[in-house]
Amino acid sequence: MSYLYYPGCTLRTKAKELDVYARKSMEALGIDAAEVGEWQCCGAVYPLARDEIATKLAAIRVMAEARNENKAVLTLCSACHHVMKRVNDDIRNDEEIRTKANKYLELETPYTGETQVTHFLEMLRDKVGFEELKKHVKNPLTGRKIGAYYGCMLLRPSAVMSFDDPENPVVLEDFIRALGAEPAVFSNRNECCGSYAALEDKEMVKQLSCSVMESAKEKGAESLLTACPLCRYNLTQSGGAGVPVYYFTELLAEALGVK
Repeated sequence: MSYLYYPGCTLRTKAKELDVYARKSMEALGIDAAEVGEWQCCGAVYPLARDEIATKLAAIRVMAEARNENKAVLTLCSACHHVMKRVNDDIRNDEEIRTKANKYLELETPYTGETQVTHFLEMLRDKVGFEELKKHVKNPLTGRKIGAYYGCMLLRPSAVMSFDDPENPVVLEDFIRALGAEPAVFSNRNECCGSYAALEDKEMVKQLSCSVMESAKEKGAESLLTACPLCRYNLTQSGGAGVPVYYFTELLAEALGVK
């Protein structure tokens, strides 16, 4: 399958590693993923107000462009993926939102939710396959014990995201095994790090992030990996020292020998 790659804003600034190593890895794996042309910010946060249409339009433009090119949208950032998936679900299932959005956009062909939105990890699992990925590993991460931190946005709401079991996800652990390392399965791997509350309640975020770090260390994690720039920021800033946090693409590129 061909993809239109949507990097999102943070991957051009604070989360460049997530983007750079994804691109190198895609090239090494032979994945066809051209960047979306003239994309805009997805909105970063999914608007809960049902009548909030304007902040959903950028996501709809991207998905409509992918529809026109008969491609799926490929995402990396957990927040971008979350927004895209939920907006797409709105367009598919809410006639009022679909009608208003198409009136605003005045697309030549109205968008009705035809596009598939796929996270990079889903693509590795479902299209490449972890067994196939193993064949491309040149520098296996043997002897390393790595904790997979999912956070909230990849998994919930589960009926819409359809990413993995929200209570017992396995995709990141399977990914870690495919790279030759051992996953450290810890209880707080799918608990919130504090998210955007870091803007107004740093103490609460510190407590949540520290609980994630402590949970990981109890299971022997030497490092953590994540797909979320905000999670990495909160865990690094507030979660205490001793456990480095990497983007999953950094470890992928290292194992593939392209870092």
